[in-house]
Order: sequence, then C-alpha cells, then structure tokens
Amino acid sequence: MQPEARFFLHPLTAAAVAGLMLLGGCSSPDSISRSGSDGSSASNVIVLGFDGLDYDLTRKLMEEGRMPNFSRLDAENPLAKLGTSAPPQSPVAWSDFITGMDAGGHGIFDFVHRDPKTMAPYLSTSRVVADPAAGEPFQLGECQVPTSGGEMELLRHGTPFWETLEEHGIETTILRMPANFPPSGTATRELSGMGTPDLLGTYGTFTFYTSELFFDDSDISGGKVVAAWPENGVVVGTLDGPPNPFVRKKEKAQAPFEVRTDPDEPVAKLVVGDEERILQVGEWSDWVPVALDLGTCGKLMMTPSLPAMARFYLKSLTPEFQLYVSPLNLDPMDPVMPISTPASYAADLAEGSGRYFTQGMPEDTKALEGKVLDRAQFLEQAHLSRDEMLVQYRQILADWKGGLMFYYMGTADQISHVLWDTLDPEHPRYDPVESPKFADAIPDAYVALDGMVGYTLEHMPPNTTLVVMSDHGFTSWRRAFNLNTWLWKNGYLAVRDAQSALTAKFFGAVAWDQTRAYGLGINGLYVNVVGREKKGSVPESERQQLMEEIRDKLLATLDPKTGLPAVTRVYLREETFSDGGYRDIGPDIIVGYAKGTRASSASSLGELSAEVFADNVDDWPGDHLMDHESVPGILLTNRPLPKPAPALRDLSGAILAVFGVETDVAAK
Repeated sequence: MQPEARFFLHPLTAAAVAGLMLLGGCSSPDSISRSGSDGSSASNVIVLGFDGLDYDLTRKLMEEGRMPNFSRLDAENPLAKLGTSAPPQSPVAWSDFITGMDAGGHGIFDFVHRDPKTMAPYLSTSRVVADPAAGEPFQLGECQVPTSGGEMELLRHGTPFWETLEEHGIETTILRMPANFPPSGTATRELSGMGTPDLLGTYGTFTFYTSELFFDDSDISGGKVVAAWPENGVVVGTLDGPPNPFVRKKEKAQAPFEVRTDPDEPVAKLVVGDEERILQVGEWSDWVPVALDLGTCGKLMMTPSLPAMARFYLKSLTPEFQLYVSPLNLDPMDPVMPISTPASYAADLAEGSGRYFTQGMPEDTKALEGKVLDRAQFLEQAHLSRDEMLVQYRQILADWKGGLMFYYMGTADQISHVLWDTLDPEHPRYDPVESPKFADAIPDAYVALDGMVGYTLEHMPPNTTLVVMSDHGFTSWRRAFNLNTWLWKNGYLAVRDAQSALTAKFFGAVAWDQTRAYGLGINGLYVNVVGREKKGSVPESERQQLMEEIRDKLLATLDPKTGLPAVTRVYLREETFSDGGYRDIGPDIIVGYAKGTRASSASSLGELSAEVFADNVDDWPGDHLMDHESVPGILLTNRPLPKPAPALRDLSGAILAVFGVETDVAAK
C-alpha cells in the first residue's frame, strides 16, 4: 500500500483551497528490460478513458456506421461490457481501476463522505490538512504573515497500477486521471483531472454579471449573480478570488475588469489587467490570464498577485448586459496548487498547445441548470473543452516515447447528463419542440471520440496495445426517489417538526436521538450507530438486523406511477466490500436503484420532501447512479489482453500483464 500522497502548500494556496472542506498491489521487484527509445521494439499501452460511454448506445451507433473506428476494433476483438463499481459513481469507478481494489480497499465510496463525529460532509477524494505545528500568523500592522500553508492530501488509498510499472522501469504518462488530485507523484508524468478544484477550492463556481434587476437566481447552486450596469458605455466589475491570507481583516483577492461596449455594434472590448479581448455578442473568449491583487500586504510578502485564468462569454449587451465568467481555473503556466508531476509539466504542456482548463470538470452544468447558459451555449463551452483536449492529446501522442499512456475525456459524460432527454421521448423532461433540436448532441460526442480512436490507431508506435474503456454506462433518469423521506415515512428517521422539515437544509430538522438511519450522498445509507455517529441511537449489536430490515423494505418498495420496484439491489457493507482497511469509511448500505430511478438531489444532501417519488424534470435527465449491474461501461482493444477483464478492478491487472507484470492485490 502506498503512503497517502501529500503536498506541502504555500500559505496562499492553503487559503485558496479551504473551500474543499465544504461543498494496490505488490509485485516482483525484478526490472523488466526495455529496448528502443522510440517504443518500437518494446510493448507499449495506450489507454483512452472515455467517461460515461454506454454499451448499448455505443453498439447502436456502431451498427449505424457512425463509429467506424470502434467497429474496426470490434472486428478484431468484440466490444465487451466492462463491469463498473458499486456504487457506479465516477470517483469510485476510477479508483477501482487505478488500484485494482473495491471501495473497501481504496476508501472512496461517493463524491461526498461524512465525518460521523461531527456529521459534517466533505469531498471524498482530497482535503486540506492543517500543519499541527503551525502557530498563529505573525501580525505586522494591518498585514499578517502565515506561518504554514498546510498540506493537500489525496484520500484515495492503494497502489496505483502505474506505480507498479514504474518500479519495473517502465515510464508512465497519466493524464487527467480522475480521483488523482493531488497527483500521486509516482508516474513519470501526471496531470490531475476530475477532482481538481478551481481557485476557490470548489468543483466550479462561475459568476454571472447582469443588469437585469430581478434576475431569478433561485435555481443557481454553483455560481453567483452580480449586478452590473453600463455607465457611459463601460461596465466595471471585479473577479473575486479566495480570501487574502496576508491581511488581518477579511477580504478577498480581486481582479478588476472593464467591458467597453460599442454604441452601434454588438461588440465589446474586455480589459482585464494588461489583457484585452474583443468579443462579439454570443462569443467565447480564449483563456484570459488573471492576476488577483493581494494588495500592499501581498507586495510586502513578495507575492503581489495570485495567478488564475478564466473564459468570458458575452451573452448580451441589450436590452440587458449579461456576461458569464467561468470558474477561475488554476493557470497551468503558474499553478498555485499541485496539478502535475513533475511540477513543471503543467507549464510544459501549456507551452506546447496553449493554456488549457485545469478544473476537473470544465463543462458548466451548474450554469445550465441555473439557466445562465442555455443548451446551445453549454454545448459550445463543452466543445471548446473537448477540442482543447484533442489538441493537447495529439501533442502528447507525438512526443510520447512508449511505456504506458493514459488519457481521459469526460465531455460525453457531462453532455449525457444534461441532454439525455433528447434520446428519450418518454422522459418527463422531454420537450417535443426543444429536445429534438439537440438529438445529435450525444451521438456527436461519441463520434468525436471515435475520431480520437482513429487518430490514435494511425499515429501510435508499432507494437502498441490500445485499450478503449469507460467507467460506467448511462441511461435515462426519469423518477427521483427521496431516500430520507422514505426513511422518515417508514419510521427510521425522525424530525422535530414536520412542517419545518420540508424546508430545512442538511438534516436541519432531524431529531437524531430518535433517528435510526439516514441517507447521505447519492447511493449511501447510514445507520445512526451509538458511539460512532455524533448522536447515535442504534447499538452496534442491532446494526446488522436493522440493515437487513431496511434492505427488505427497500426491495419491496414499488413506484406508484409505474408499479415497478424502485430498488433492484441493496448492498450491505460487510457483504459487499473487502476488508481492505477502509471499509468503515463508507455507508452501511449501498442502494442500487432500478434503472431509470435515482436518489433525488435533495435527499443526497439531507433534505426532505413531501413525497418519496417525483418525476425528474430538472436539466439533469440522464444518469448512472443506479444498480451498478444495469449500467456497465465498455471495453475495446486492438488485440486480446493476456488476462480477462470483466470489470474495472480487473482491467489494471490485465494492462500490467501486457508488460509481463503479475500482481497480487490483497483486497479485491
């Protein structure tokens, strides 16, 4: 087992990522000899990790002739279903693949975990750890000198399979691997992916500047709305960064900007520091470098500004001014958090192909859900991110000298989440006028990945095994199930007042002393155990019996609209996960919802609703967080693998076997 990856942070960086707190195997040490610096006479492996590609849709598009390069591989080695993780959430699935273990071994069970002693939620893959030896900041008038920046800790456990290859003298290049922030530090080259925060330490917080007086921001959860009016044709605003760690009073690092409008044409000049861009209405900027000012105190500390970057989208000038600004991304030319191995590699990539997004999931689904971006505008942004990755990939492939290379693409997953109704006329969200306009959006995302496969086949070195895989499949999410409401109505969760319970946030009205179970995260259900939870009510001796009772009732629950089961599988922790050292982190129960049904977003964050079931009419019509057996991923290769890989946990071992490396993963 590898030690937890930790990186010491500059005090400024620690301030920037403080928001994160909210929202393996062993093998023979014998070296494998490799010859040919160009990779021509040694085994090489390229793994293309395509998040969310669904087996059935992939097969359908292949049969329609829209994915000829997938079909080319399929003719040699048939397209196979790749079993996903339990639960089938991306950080869990990719951690299964990385380590060859299940969640009991790598410790990632969800996007969100909870501290049972405080009941506070935290992001599951990484956290900021304060330096216990740090003292109070040194005070200097209005300024202060932080004495430590703390550490950034990767919470995924287990040995990444690429570390085993490195131990055998095989170079590895791991690019945008999810659940790998901060980067493990064990590959020759790494760039972190899903799980990498923005500059505020969140998964992505956009800003929308508008002159509309009564803009409805009630649906916005991943951004903020700022009033902005033109005066004499100029809009003046500021970009807000994290708290300035060098001042005693609370203030944010900021960067001023101006938008100078044209009185006659739908065009404006954007000015941010020394950067200027001319933007047409309906046009996206490139990545604009931003220097967030840290004031006089920052200058005294020899740190005058905090580097970042953003994309700007000029939505309209009249009758209302509307400007969308993407989350502030870490600037790869000068990142203030660890995002690559070696540290200079992020900048090397930017030097070669231009600045690129560093936030883990750049497609701003929150802006779409909050009706700041419409579907067409969201797709433009998603395509910018995809094209940026394709340009970067071609550069990396041209420079690659062999060994193992992994490259991740997540655009198809994000497009599928917000546009799946376009493929499902029976979906409650389906609009017979609007939905058909985007019917090609998801298939086109698959076709673009097929082109990437074709490019790889034509440009990869000889004697290279190509592996094309996805972490899970996809399907319609038609019905929402509020697990906490179900627990409430079945007597497992108690509230102090029924009326206030329907408006309370994060278990705000729960009577913990009378509550026996609660749901947190999409698939997780926890027993309120005495001595474990902050206000536990169930003795450990009764935990197993209660779990079995809840399991049986969930499996017997029928959706009143369809008459079908809402839940097809219920996984008890000790029966499902290996005892790999981290099983106790996870939920007591994983709920495997029936295909087409998923836990409601409100339930996942401890909120209650009047009814257990509801139609899903949100701008998130597609999903995969159901019974994992119903949403397998895909596996395609250009040649047979030396070991079978029926599931993600087996695939890393099969890749190692291509290089002649055998593993003995203790926690399967």
